Amino acid sequence: MSGLALIHRLPVRFLGIVMEKVTGIGGLFFRARDPAALGRWYLENLGVTLTPTDYDEPPWQQEAGPTVFAPFPERTAYFGDLKQTWMVNFRVRNLDAMMAQLRAAGIVVEIEGEYPNGRFARSSDPDGNPIQLWEPAGRDAAGASGAP
Repeated sequence: MSGLALIHRLPVRFLGIVMEKVTGIGGLFFRARDPAALGRWYLENLGVTLTPTDYDEPPWQQEAGPTVFAPFPERTAYFGDLKQTWMVNFRVRNLDAMMAQLRAAGIVVEIEGEYPNGRFARSSDPDGNPIQLWEPAGRDAAGASGAP
């Protein structure tokens, strides 16, 4: 186990008190004009499976990797329309292939740029919710593949 992986398993100390910490994001819940149609859009275009209809069906399983949790200023333009209060960032293995897949389905997707931590593209779902696609690079690429 790498030193970084070990650090993430250690208890968190805040103001000298040992505290529990969450282990990841267990769900993303949001309002939609037509939840069934929007769920199908995510399934058909991004491969995010729908919520199981019973407890015997497995939910969508994401691959291990880095996750950024970042509150933004209330009036940020980063999400596009100021009415949008959230944006989801999906990790992808091959940004070019994902962009080609989305464009073939008639979905507008634009490259955002390349940074030391990877390449980014931007799109939106049919309800106008912003979606960022991220192909990790550098240190984050190792974490995204599940490697130490």
